[in-house]
Amino acid sequence: MLGLPQRQSLEKQTAALLREQLAGGAWRTWLPGERALCEMLQVSRYTLRAALRTLRRENLIRPEHGAGNRILVSSTPRSPTRLLASRDVGLLVSGPLDQLSLTHTLWIDQLRALLGERGCRLHLFHGRGYAHRSPGRALQRLVTQHPHGCWVLLLSAESVQRWFQQHGIPCVVAGSTYGGIDLPSCDVDHRAICRHAAGFMLGRGHRKIAMLAQKSRYAGDLESEAGFAEGVSRSPHADTSFVVGYHESTAANITHAVRRLMALQPAPTALLVMNPFHYLTVTSCLARLGLRVPEDVSLVSRDGEPYFSFLLPAPAHYAANPRLFAKTLLAPVLQLLAGDRVTQRAVHIMPAFVKGASLSARGPA
Repeated sequence: MLGLPQRQSLEKQTAALLREQLAGGAWRTWLPGERALCEMLQVSRYTLRAALRTLRRENLIRPEHGAGNRILVSSTPRSPTRLLASRDVGLLVSGPLDQLSLTHTLWIDQLRALLGERGCRLHLFHGRGYAHRSPGRALQRLVTQHPHGCWVLLLSAESVQRWFQQHGIPCVVAGSTYGGIDLPSCDVDHRAICRHAAGFMLGRGHRKIAMLAQKSRYAGDLESEAGFAEGVSRSPHADTSFVVGYHESTAANITHAVRRLMALQPAPTALLVMNPFHYLTVTSCLARLGLRVPEDVSLVSRDGEPYFSFLLPAPAHYAANPRLFAKTLLAPVLQLLAGDRVTQRAVHIMPAFVKGASLSARGPA
């Protein structure tokens, strides 16, 4: 019984603090989620829920099933009365988690560890709602319910990047930014990679080369196409040409795109595949067409994956270092958490080229 008055007092204190934040305009439409509030207020979920019940009785908030607590009172924002300057970082994946490669998960794990050493936590959010052409409502609810000090945007569409820029929310793009968007970013140098890949194919004697790219392209994919075209344009050979085969990101559609390419006259003798998952589909499709790698068709993967060491022939690819990527991404994240401006807006990392055995010489090299 001795603990009961103290618990009641803590519940009242929590309700009063939430009431003060609502009046000060700390949150506009939705309260943050219960976990985020517990972490910010350093109270148990039991205490928080008791305080939320008080606010509901006062008609300050209203619970909505599956959505959270909607704020019912209007407020005039004044000098910030935030609970704490959040040291949490939100990692937003625009779409389902099955889009992530093993390389993604490795650098995410490294980033989580590096942030943890500095007393910061990394929280992962994902969903198809953030991949829509108009993700504004979903994003507004997300950042309101989870007021993190900084966000990391992974596999982000142009609409997501533009929304974060327009709302002035501190974030770093783990990837490339689209034209007209000024957000700090960190990515491998896709333009240089594909320029090098085209030059290497041509240097091995290939004259008709191709790139396989999915139709819904990220900013890095657009850079890849530009780099590939630049590499081809530098060829001194008049008979050099290239083609881009577009596809949806499904095995059936990739197979259809490969069949279209190989039906061309003349057919390409070397292919650059953007996605390492798609590389597996391409090799299977070529085998079903009776074409051998690299004897009949050479292959290069723009991105590398650890499982490539188990494939035969070993794929030629560009291997990024997950720890280096995480450490490079950490710098702008820490700057934003400290309230500073990131002066170096775009950082590009050049991965190592692994020659593998899937790319062979053709004709005079």
